[in-house]
Amino acid sequence: MQMDREYFRTVRAGLGAAALLILAACQTPSDRTADSRRIRDSDSAAPYQAEVEEGLGAAVAILVDTSGSMNDDAPGDSRPKFVVAREALEAMLEATDAFVAKRPEFPIKIGIYTFSSGVSTVLPVQRYSHELVRSAMARLPHPGGGTAIGEAMRTARPELYRAGVFRKYLLVVTDGDNTAGRDPGEVARDIFRKSEGAVQIYFVAFDTSPEKFAFLKDVGGNVIGAGNGRELRAALNEIYQGKILAEAVDVGEREPRGR
Repeated sequence: MQMDREYFRTVRAGLGAAALLILAACQTPSDRTADSRRIRDSDSAAPYQAEVEEGLGAAVAILVDTSGSMNDDAPGDSRPKFVVAREALEAMLEATDAFVAKRPEFPIKIGIYTFSSGVSTVLPVQRYSHELVRSAMARLPHPGGGTAIGEAMRTARPELYRAGVFRKYLLVVTDGDNTAGRDPGEVARDIFRKSEGAVQIYFVAFDTSPEKFAFLKDVGGNVIGAGNGRELRAALNEIYQGKILAEAVDVGEREPRGR
């Protein structure tokens, strides 16, 4: 009797395995593709999750265009646009020193990325250091290649979720159209949806039409046009000091407003 029971258990297990194999064999390639697509869609629809515990503070990923056109002279200037942009960004970040001195309890974290046909991480998102930021700005590559705005946004976004702070920002400085990789409008909408509005996106359109980035209105972002170096500095200061640092005034908060 004991042997009979073991025999029948073995037979049932074998029949179950055979049934699974038959079902898998009967499934067409299109069925398997559809299943894979459903899994991917389910994963892609999930909201972003912070990889570390979050608290008070702001993380800013700065994305700098180093495509070939940034080597052209800036309007009204004999210097290339990338030099003018680098100096404007350095001046913008100088405001962090005074802010940190006044509010040391509110950490500011900065990351610097460049994009041409591809994306490079010059400085991963980390707590602001005057020396590290200056060194990173000095390492910005010489312009050349295409313009992968969307890919730069996709690269920097996960770093914001490793920064350990509630407030998250993408700040993009570019002078042209996206010519490589994912469309920035598509990426911006994806980020807006999955972050549930927690990632604020700002663009500065340097020597190009802000209308190219009208999609930002749909994701709670903003774009400011800058026709020359002076306007570029003003635009960056408006975003960085007027919005990003200004939102840090209420240091008693625990989450971004509106969440």
